[in-house]
Amino acid sequence: MTDFNTLSDEAFVARYASVVEHSPWVVERVATRRPFPDLAEAIMAVLDDATPEERLSVIRAHPELAGRAAIAGTLTAESRSEQASAGLDRMTPQEFEHFHALNAAYRERFGFPFVICVRRTDRAGILRAMAERLEHDRETEIATALTEIGHIVRLRLETLS
Repeated sequence: MTDFNTLSDEAFVARYASVVEHSPWVVERVATRRPFPDLAEAIMAVLDDATPEERLSVIRAHPELAGRAAIAGTLTAESRSEQASAGLDRMTPQEFEHFHALNAAYRERFGFPFVICVRRTDRAGILRAMAERLEHDRETEIATALTEIGHIVRLRLETLS
C-alpha cells in the first residue's frame, strides 16, 4: 500500500477522494491531519468532527440501492461494483419493486437514502435491515448510516491497496 503519510496533499486527495462517496472534502481535511497510523480511522475522525449538516451531506451523497442512479447507469464505479456484489443488478421485477418501495419509505421517513455496506451482506440481509431500520428514530439512523459508511470506507481502502 502507498504510504499515505508521504504523499503530497494533491496526490493524497487524488488517490483517496473516491473512498467517501461524492465527498472529496472529507479526504481534503484528512490530508491536513497527517501523519496518522490508520487512514480509515482518520477519515471517520473527520466525519466525527464535521458539523451535523456536513455528516448529512455525506449520507445523502450515497445512492439508493437499486435506485435511479443504478437504472440510469450513473453510479460511481465503486458503488456499481458494491451493488453488483450483493446481486442488486440481477433482481426480478418483484424484488426491484420491493427495494423501490422500501427506499421510498426510508427516504420519506428520514430525508436521506438508506446506507448499508452491501459487501458485508446479501439481498435478503439488505431487505431485512431496511425493514428493521425503518423503525429507528432519525438520530439512531444517522449514527447507523455513519457506521455503515465507516465499513464502506475501510473496504474501499482495502480495494485500493
